[in-house]
Amino acid sequence: MGQLDLEDLDLDLAVVLHALGDPVRLALVRRMAEDGESACSPDGVDAPRSTLSNHWRILREAGITQTRRAGKARLMTLRRADLDARFPGLLAAVLAAGDRTH
Repeated sequence: MGQLDLEDLDLDLAVVLHALGDPVRLALVRRMAEDGESACSPDGVDAPRSTLSNHWRILREAGITQTRRAGKARLMTLRRADLDARFPGLLAAVLAAGDRTH
């Protein structure tokens, strides 16, 4: 994971900011930043499964998360290193700003 691949270079700032601009998606990103991984339907998130699925899709397509299978489960992880390499300090600033609003 030391080098960026072409997928990482294609991260688009407007798409990333749009994905981070939704309160539910920001909560999911915050959870991954704290816990490392998140299940598809994490405890404490009050949203229908179809809505969560859409939020996860937006985060994945923006390049913010990656998904791995563990049996039948899918676990999402924050692509923090890739985001920090492409947009240094952005994720830290967004997460810090979110912390100040709570």
